[in-house]
Amino acid sequence: MQLEAEFLTSLAQVPAEQWQALCGDDYPFLRHDFLLGLEQTGCTTAESGWQPCHLVLREAGKPVAALPLYLKSHSYGEYVFDWSWAQAWQQAGLEYYPKLVSAIPFTPATGPRLCHAPHLDEAQAWRLAVEAVTEFARRQELSSWHLLFPEQDVSVRLLQAEQLPQRRAVQFHWFNRGFGSFDDFLDTFASRKRKNLRRERRRVEEQGLELQTLVGDAISEQDWSTFYRFYQLTYAKRSGHGGYLTREFFTRVAAGMGEQVIMVIARHAGQPVAAALYFRSADTLFGRYWGCEREFDCLHFEACYYRGIEYCIEQGIARFDPGAQGEHKIQRGFEPVETFSNHWIADPRLRAAVADFTRRELPHTEAYRREAATLLPFKQGD
Repeated sequence: MQLEAEFLTSLAQVPAEQWQALCGDDYPFLRHDFLLGLEQTGCTTAESGWQPCHLVLREAGKPVAALPLYLKSHSYGEYVFDWSWAQAWQQAGLEYYPKLVSAIPFTPATGPRLCHAPHLDEAQAWRLAVEAVTEFARRQELSSWHLLFPEQDVSVRLLQAEQLPQRRAVQFHWFNRGFGSFDDFLDTFASRKRKNLRRERRRVEEQGLELQTLVGDAISEQDWSTFYRFYQLTYAKRSGHGGYLTREFFTRVAAGMGEQVIMVIARHAGQPVAAALYFRSADTLFGRYWGCEREFDCLHFEACYYRGIEYCIEQGIARFDPGAQGEHKIQRGFEPVETFSNHWIADPRLRAAVADFTRRELPHTEAYRREAATLLPFKQGD
């Protein structure tokens, strides 16, 4: 099949209805308004190192496939760490940046990446997309292309059919096993672990904290402004610099996503002191951002994890992805799961080195996941 490949410097170049016809609106991070909003609020620009370069494949002028794509001048905000690769390139006298990345900016959440029309077979669509992206990378003399957090079957297909080396990593996700309440979930814990978690929740109450879960339009303009202030304060404390996302992203883009956005606000003596922000699809809750003005014992666990679990149980949501890293999640019932990425390297010498690196890294990743699973708080046999 002969299709025309177009690389967009802005998502505004494709009408929202055409993008949505391919990508749908269930997975929140592929929505046209989400990705375009990142651009228009200054989060993904050439200046920020996230230059949009989205691939659209057209048949008779009509979009039939779309892939989020960015020209990157650094590796920040990706959560698949390749700094050692960049250093190896430099030592070989080569330039690693710019590179191409297919990912949701600042969002280490597994989900669909390539959207396509129903008449295109999934394998066919990926083959055409890989051909288009790698040809573009060669023409532009780019070092590499990286597909981050695709679904497992896609990653395996690209490894086997397209020979794109696969990296694996580990996150910690919660799974809803038909629980009727939070207590039902806790009943799966060993006694001591169950008592520890209940003690954490009591500690939040003992400090006089009140938490409220707000959905969609119930989140006020003032709530969004307050959340942004907490977000920036927390980033500054942790990293010494501000967060990746702008005030306008939260107050305009996220605020316009309706019931796919959930905010948990914590108040002390009637005043907001912390907040957590989630996004959702039909079957998954995504914990994304947290910020606080004051530190309280166990408040982060309550706002970012326990309230998310309660929301999943109430709404019948199957999975809760609370974000990257965080081994402290294990003892709270979040299970180790694999995440995936695939990598195309232009230079044949470095291509072989990356393939070898991923092969040698894999046993260590698998061993880590197995070891983490032994630390789960569940009763024996569960």
